Amino acid sequence: MQDAKEEVRARLNIEDIVGEYVQLKRAGRNFKGLSPFSGEKTPSFFVSPDKHIWHDFSSNKGGDIFSFVMEVEGMDFRAALEHLARKAGVDLSVYESKGSQDLARRKKRLLEALSLAANYYQHSLLKNPHALEYVFKKRALSKAIVQDFRIGYAPTSGDALVQFLAKKGFSRNELDDAGLTNRFGGDIFRGRMTVPLMDPSGQVIGFTARIITGDDPNAPKYLNTPQTMLYDKGRHVFGLSQAKEAIRTSDYAVVVEGNLDVVSSHQAGVTQVVATAGTAMTEFHLRALRRLTGNVRLAFDGDKAGIAATERAIPIASDVGVELTIITLPGDAKDPDELIQQDVSLWQQAIDSAKPAVDWVLEQYSAREDITTASGKRAFTTAALSVVRTLGDAVEREHYEKKIASMIDSSLEAIKSKLASIPVPEKMPVRRPVTASLGKQPQDPYSYQDNLLSLALIDAPSQELFVHTDSAIFAGEERQMVAAYLSKHANTAIETTPKDLQNYDTYVKILLLKADTRYVDWSDQDRYFETARLLRQVANEHKKQTQENLTQQLREAEGSGDDARASALRGQLNTLIKEITRGQR
Repeated sequence: MQDAKEEVRARLNIEDIVGEYVQLKRAGRNFKGLSPFSGEKTPSFFVSPDKHIWHDFSSNKGGDIFSFVMEVEGMDFRAALEHLARKAGVDLSVYESKGSQDLARRKKRLLEALSLAANYYQHSLLKNPHALEYVFKKRALSKAIVQDFRIGYAPTSGDALVQFLAKKGFSRNELDDAGLTNRFGGDIFRGRMTVPLMDPSGQVIGFTARIITGDDPNAPKYLNTPQTMLYDKGRHVFGLSQAKEAIRTSDYAVVVEGNLDVVSSHQAGVTQVVATAGTAMTEFHLRALRRLTGNVRLAFDGDKAGIAATERAIPIASDVGVELTIITLPGDAKDPDELIQQDVSLWQQAIDSAKPAVDWVLEQYSAREDITTASGKRAFTTAALSVVRTLGDAVEREHYEKKIASMIDSSLEAIKSKLASIPVPEKMPVRRPVTASLGKQPQDPYSYQDNLLSLALIDAPSQELFVHTDSAIFAGEERQMVAAYLSKHANTAIETTPKDLQNYDTYVKILLLKADTRYVDWSDQDRYFETARLLRQVANEHKKQTQENLTQQLREAEGSGDDARASALRGQLNTLIKEITRGQR
């Protein structure tokens, strides 16, 4: 799809796409504005139309038009490409194999049918007084929220939608593939309030429909689109297209059980709220949210089903790299919608008081068992340690081992012994480091290396300082390759990406944008001295890291009784420490 990517890039101006999310102002050849990923008050977000890239100095993130949409919309690359292709008027199917072209055409037809169905249901709502009474009076939904979520009404007649879409040229097979028909070929939704299920870009991929009368006691309260090539309940996050901006800026997502809980919360102004299909949290759900934030708060029931759902979510969150916390509703409110009707401030307070998932589960278990008795302690620790066993981080595991021991007045040794006796799950999740979302991302510890390289790229005299510099002292492949290039091509100021660095084109363009915004007005002398200072910093930091590595190796050698290796390592450490001391004078 590289050709398709380049055609989309060529048809769109990056400043126009970014400008849909960021208020940009001209700054010389570039544009600047406030970062959409943080709450900064001084503009540090730059866009270069010439280089077709963006860079956010507040988070040290940057890239091209596709990476921006992926970051701001929480999309993967394919979704971002499709999103931008629609804006550019590019037919991606032209660039795909015949089989892929056929599949793309089928999906496009289904999306068109579902969008028309949503429009049809919206118009049906306006024509039905009974449905209007339910939506605006009984549910107390506002016009704005009805429009935002495209809420409608499916009429009671058997095939009204099917007839409507047939006149638009859609076949019965297409409507069946879209999940709009029942087994008899008629409308699947009848006499129900309809709420479209949308993908992250806002395209309708299915519906959830709530019955609005109690005439048929056997009818399910909610009816959802079945599995289709567009809709997969194990992957779909309801309300994500409406919530993604609030999730990104607040740096957390709230996951509730009911779709209408989401609607009510958004109407009340708490908009970082989404839902999954029931209480079944999957890896796909969490990965979709992880693109926007590393913090997820669950508002599941405290009954057995809710506890079980939370138990299942804990190892998944650990594997994906999400910090999972649990929201407890106060009083007798059975769901967020009911609590919001009482007082929306109580809902926000509950969200703000979310507890770490494992702590919450332990509280539920301790309330369920009498932990003053031997049998209660046995049942409690069996359940609690089964959850703790799934944690991939050893420090986190030990923290909860100590807590469990304290809760039942037992020794840590006894808890560890019991934990060791619990069978290891077939698949232990690997704990990945949890990084903050862009909204609250810590400063990149190696960003000063980017400053150094950006300065050297545009200043030919400063490049001489790289001639005898080992590129291995830089962090990461991109930085190392640029440093190696500078060491071999001194005395040549760079304005565009050199041929030897084409594989790192985006990174080089970001460095040139940094240089353009920071160093272009500096004097030759200041540039040279700053390059020398930063190079010394890189070298010293690398030596300190090497010292830490040698120290760790020395401890291991001493611990294993390898005297010869320990002696050699002490010699290397002494030499390195002397070099570091000389460098600091």
